[in-house]
Amino acid sequence: MTETTTTTPLSGLRVLDLATLFAGPLAATMLGDFGAEVIKVEHPTKPDPSRGHGPSKDGIGLWWKLLGRNKRAITLDLSKPGGRDTLLRLAATADVIIENFRPGTLEKWDLGWAELSATNPKLVLARVTAFGQFGPYAHRPGFGTLAEAMSGFAAITGEPDAPPTLPPFGLADSIAGLATAYAVMTALAARDRTGEGQVVDMAIIEPILTALGPQPLWYDQLGHVQPRTGNRSQNNAPRNTYRTADGSWVAVSTSAQSIAERVMRLVGRPELIDEPWFATGADRARHADVLDSAVGDWIAQRTRTEVLAAFEKAEAAVAPIQDVRDVMTDPQYQALDTITTVDDPELGPLRMQNVLFRLSATPGAIRWTGRPHGADTDTVLTELGLTDTELTALRQAGAL
Repeated sequence: MTETTTTTPLSGLRVLDLATLFAGPLAATMLGDFGAEVIKVEHPTKPDPSRGHGPSKDGIGLWWKLLGRNKRAITLDLSKPGGRDTLLRLAATADVIIENFRPGTLEKWDLGWAELSATNPKLVLARVTAFGQFGPYAHRPGFGTLAEAMSGFAAITGEPDAPPTLPPFGLADSIAGLATAYAVMTALAARDRTGEGQVVDMAIIEPILTALGPQPLWYDQLGHVQPRTGNRSQNNAPRNTYRTADGSWVAVSTSAQSIAERVMRLVGRPELIDEPWFATGADRARHADVLDSAVGDWIAQRTRTEVLAAFEKAEAAVAPIQDVRDVMTDPQYQALDTITTVDDPELGPLRMQNVLFRLSATPGAIRWTGRPHGADTDTVLTELGLTDTELTALRQAGAL
């Protein structure tokens, strides 16, 4: 994708990304994808850990190429006087700062909301922490894994007779990253009306709880605690994964009554539609053994290709269980350019997820991949007005 400064919706917005691992930086990435100028601020000797997280190629962390895209990379030690002063100079030019230090850390460096807002009353400060800025857990160290445990996600994930299951990726962080980008845009919309910035307090334990749906409401009104049901649902059936004759797997969903009826006709069990219990999703879920047997037996006699073709013809809902190899060649993802190719100066062409959504008039774009540590320090700070002498002094003081 290509873009120009005149077509990107967030052109002219300046974001300082002070955060690490992973929700805060992801929010900044999403803003950068749609034209915001994002300046990634890292410690001079302790880069963002995502640079070394997961597999690398030629000593270069691949995750950073994704998370650091569309960001200019500078170094700054905020705990040193020179670093603090430089950050305040940057803050005066910024619209948004995203940080994820433990509560009180910025204040310890005299970089709290009082100092930042005095420097720039229109600034939006997004504070992303595990537990929020106040409360009994606020000062505890925390990661997305703890949110996945605390929120109830792990308790309902897995087979009924198996242990609670954590996701093998940063689910809570990713949801919080999405929520933070939304929160920042909401605060900026308010600023357009009031002329004043504000603080966004994002606790990673909260957005995932919203994504889990009405569990608190069910418990409050009915005392209902959702159990682990594996791939099954308490709200509809058949809903499961099924193995095909060639050893592949497919997933079937029947959230709509009409789809459930089409599936039963397709698998040769139309008589089940006439059962009194078939009329609602919850009642069907209570007869999941019967329905899973009907669907599973039919699918087990056919290859994945045959199953997918038959379901498509019947206008029933099915999808193959794909790993990343399948994702890279999936025709729908290819049509959407969901996995796009970006040239990287260090590693050459890279394939990665494209921007999160498509806008018809002002699309986003991946302008560049994650930059080397500190690659833009001199350029950004020179643009800010620092002289070569000042840069040298900051380096000698360990602030850069």
